Amino acid sequence: MVNPDAVRNVVGIIGNVISFGLFLSPLPTFIQIVKKRDVEKFVPDPYLATFLNCALWVFYGLPFVHPNSILVLTINGTGLVIEVIYLSIFFAYAPGPKRMKMLGVLAVELVFLVAVAAGVILGAHTYDKRSIVVGSVCIFFGTLMYAAPLTVMKRVITTKSVEYMPFTLSLVSFLNGICWTTYALIRFDIFITIPNSIGTVLSALQLILYFCYYGSTPEKSVELPVTASDDGDKN
Repeated sequence: MVNPDAVRNVVGIIGNVISFGLFLSPLPTFIQIVKKRDVEKFVPDPYLATFLNCALWVFYGLPFVHPNSILVLTINGTGLVIEVIYLSIFFAYAPGPKRMKMLGVLAVELVFLVAVAAGVILGAHTYDKRSIVVGSVCIFFGTLMYAAPLTVMKRVITTKSVEYMPFTLSLVSFLNGICWTTYALIRFDIFITIPNSIGTVLSALQLILYFCYYGSTPEKSVELPVTASDDGDKN
């Protein structure tokens, strides 16, 4: 008989690998920033948001908050380190005004994190209470992050072009959402289920929009799906 915990661990490990790939997806942007020694028109907002989101999920995955969540802890801990590196690079090459904005947002985020941690440690004395408080905060910010692509989807529909919605990123986000939703459903965890199920649906909609509009996008702007014939047979 299949052990549900073993299946959950396997799904979680796959989710870790996919999520790690998503965390590395901005790497070309930062290589460009380092080469040019200038952040140009890039903004730090996505990395500041991901930093906060990862920090909250790390707190959620700690044994005294939500036991048996080591795979949630590992991937978000890794993501947190990666975001710190991204933000450090951005800060190093950003002009003064952008640096001040970053410091201000980071200060607010750190104060918020300390407040949540203090409230949970001092006011919630059971695993259930801690999980509910931290998990609810994670749902809120996780849902906001997954809802961010709605603006890109609106642009696709308006312009009938998928130039600003890469196929690969949408596909990987969809697979990531499926993995973590499955992980959460095996040993039901509503706090992981809600944001990831929303992310799965939104990513699926992005893929549908991609196939609806990629034909009307100028050829040089379209990122076509990679197939075995395009990338070589890897089996």
